[in-house]
Parts: sequence; C-alpha cells; structure tokens
Amino acid sequence: MKALTYHGPHDIRFEDVPDPAVTDPTDAVIQVTTAGICGSDLHIYGGHGFSPETGYTPGHESVGVVVDTGARVTRFKPGDRVLVPASVGCTLCATCARGLTARCERAQTPTDLCYGVSPHLPGSQAQFLAVPHADVNLVHLPEGISDEAAIVLTDNAPTAWYGCRRARIQPGETVLVIGLGPVGLMAAQSAFTMGAARVLGVDLVAERRAFAETLGVEPVEGEDARTAVREMTAGRGPDAVVEAVGSDATIGLALKAVRQAGRVSVIGVSQSKAFPFHMGMAQIKELEFAIGLCSIHYELPALIPLTQAGRITPEAVVSHHFALSDGAAAYELFNSRTAGVRKILLDPAR
Repeated sequence: MKALTYHGPHDIRFEDVPDPAVTDPTDAVIQVTTAGICGSDLHIYGGHGFSPETGYTPGHESVGVVVDTGARVTRFKPGDRVLVPASVGCTLCATCARGLTARCERAQTPTDLCYGVSPHLPGSQAQFLAVPHADVNLVHLPEGISDEAAIVLTDNAPTAWYGCRRARIQPGETVLVIGLGPVGLMAAQSAFTMGAARVLGVDLVAERRAFAETLGVEPVEGEDARTAVREMTAGRGPDAVVEAVGSDATIGLALKAVRQAGRVSVIGVSQSKAFPFHMGMAQIKELEFAIGLCSIHYELPALIPLTQAGRITPEAVVSHHFALSDGAAAYELFNSRTAGVRKILLDPAR
C-alpha cells in the first residue's frame, strides 16, 4: 500500500510500505477514507518526536471502513464505517475497561498508547491501518456525522473537552484559551457548551484570532497578552485557562493570567523536563493546576451526541484537504501556519 513515512526533520515521503494484516484474533484492518495531521505530528516533523527511530508511518487520526477482522472481534464486521480513537487501549486492564485508555496498565512505553509515534504502531496517514484490540479501539460512526467532523472527534475535540472538563468550567464564567489551533478552537466550543459566558483567545497568528472570532471568541490583541487579558476582565483575570500549546512560555502565561483561586488546565503537549513552576505564586493565588493526556474513548460518549445535535461543530476547524500523495506539501503548509491553515485532512483515495 501507499503511505507517508517520516525520515527525519522536515522529511516526509509518500512511499510503498507493507500492507497491514490481521496478526492477532482481536485485530481489525480498516481502509482509511480520511486521515488528519495533528499539531503533535509537527513535533515529529520538526525532529522532536517521541521515538528516535525513523522510517515509520506517522498519524493518529483516521476514519475508515472495516475490511478485515480477527476471529475474536465481535462488535465489528467488514463494511462498518468507523472512527479510530487516537489513544490505544487493551481489552484486559481495569482502566481501559472504564475508557481511560491513556492510563492503560499494560502499556510498557508511551509509544504503546498511540498510533504513528514510532514503528511499534504504524500510523494512520496511509491507505490502510491495522487496529489492535478492535472491539475496544474502534467506534461505530452514526449516520449524519461527516468524515470532517469524525476526524476532529478522533483527537482534537476530545482533548479539548477533556481540558475544559478538568478546568471545571461553570455556567457564566470567563475562560481564556491559549492557542487557537484545532484543539484551542474546539476548547472554545466546549467552553461555550459548558456554559461559559465569555471565551477569550490568545494566538500569535492574526488569521487564527480572526477565525476564532467567528465562533464567538474575543481575540486578545497586542504584544502583552497578560496585560490585555487583565484589561478585558476589569483587572480580575479569567476564571479558568485552557492551555493548548504546550510551551513553557504559554503555560507560564496561563499561570500568570488566571484570577485568584482560578483554574489552569494544560492540554498542549509539553516535552519540557524542567518547567520553572512558581510554587510561591501558585500558593498565594490558590491555583488549581491540571495537566494530562486525554483518553479519547472516555470523552466520546458525550461528544458524539453533541455533534449529532449540532451543539458542537467539529468540522468547523477544518481548513484544507490534500491528497495523501501530497502529504509532504501538507506538512510544510501546516508547519508554516500561513494561508489560513487550521486543520489539514488527507485523502488516501486521491
């Protein structure tokens, strides 16, 4: 089959790779109809990935149709249209049974928990994808949910919902979202759905701020974001901050900008090993701080009905479509953050 492969910083290739196959009776193989490029894929693209190895297929966002199943797969059959959650769980441990796949007790390394971050689990930017423990790691797609919406539901929307849930957003509150990429935009939608009266948004890219404004977000303008946020909240600060970037600078901004006794939830992927957390400031401000990785399976039972009802519109964050064969150009564009790029989808059939 054809797939994208990662060969080092800024080196994505469209190549022939071995066809996936059912190798365990709990496996399934899907034909990928749409794949996505996630912001965390850019860590890999930039050479700051999660494995030192190269030559593997990246990507952890996919929608497709089941083409083969192992003998012990009971919930799915060939022809079923499915969503593949980015997080990978087993069928045996207690946490996965609760949907908390990011905490899988049987995973030996973080690369066991996600497609496309190492050769261990080849990724979804391909014509076909092997899915382990398919009865747990596939989700039936209801009629009426498009591939565009479903791709965002594989990772970006659940991560955003998880971040807002851990920020404990209450009706009537003011929320600050830092980073207005797909996760940040879905965090804004989630905050409004949870009852936020106002959502402020910080991003360095003017086009992203402008698009967020069409969703009801109040863009934070100017070079001094902390001061601007204070002015927009009458000197008080937001009740909660959802950080969707993962850099030391943006996490630091979240901690400084939030109000007294406020709440900060970090969902941006951070690879910092020595973040300068100001414990004294946090203690004086009586802050609540949450950080973690989303278990996609746990959040989807809320998000699929919300999408069906039109309460959230995941497809709104999609900006570009590329053929899988043009994957290198798609990565280059996404990395540039120009031309109004927000979310890029890849079509393996083109």
